Formats: sequence, structure tokens, C-alpha cells
Amino acid sequence: VQLQASGGGSVQPGGSLRLSCSASGSIFSINNMGWYRQDPGNQRDLVASITLGGRTSYADSVKGRFTISRDNAKNTVYLQMNSLKPEDTAVYYCKIGFRAYSADPYYTPYWGQGTLVTVSS
Repeated sequence: VQLQASGGGSVQPGGSLRLSCSASGSIFSINNMGWYRQDPGNQRDLVASITLGGRTSYADSVKGRFTISRDNAKNTVYLQMNSLKPEDTAVYYCKIGFRAYSADPYYTPYWGQGTLVTVSS
């Protein structure tokens, strides 16, 4: 399985970015998909998550500014980030829970590589 994240970059405060993370390989199904972020010296924290049914959850710090969505046909999760602040600067990671085969009893967690988001004037 591979997770390919893209969309990071540098933006001024108040700007927007859209992150994408696509899963490929031996995948039968994906349940939860999420975005986490980590800046130097801190732990990796959950930013937003979305279930297979579309239920979303957000960190308080991004509520009203970030929107997570998914395209199940493409095994892709998105993070639309608006009104970005300097404190949003971090490496963003996507994470999924997947089953490779229908016989698999559990969903296996899997991390993608990070994509750097820098918010600075």
C-alpha cells in the first residue's frame, strides 16, 4: 500500500491550501481517514478525520477553517485549509485504516509521508 500526499507549500496568513492523499495498492476497503500535523519538538496531533460514512471530526483549533472530505472511488482524502494562521505551520500527515482483503478481520493503520505547510508573511 502507498499513500501519496500532496498540496503542501508556503502561503501567507489568511491564505488557503488544499491537501490531497491518495491510497493505492492492495486495498479492499478503507474505514477512517485522517490528517495529523507535527511541528518540531511537538507530538503528532489529529487535525481532522472522516469515517467511511462521512462523519467528520476536527481539532478545536481548526474548526470553521478546515474541511475534510473523501472520494471513496479514488481512495483519496482531502483537507481544505482556509484562513491559515502561522500556528498552522507544520508537517501534515495522512493516515488511513484499511483492509487488504475481504477476509481481513481488522483495519490496519497506515501513515503517508508528510507534506510541509508553511504559513508566513
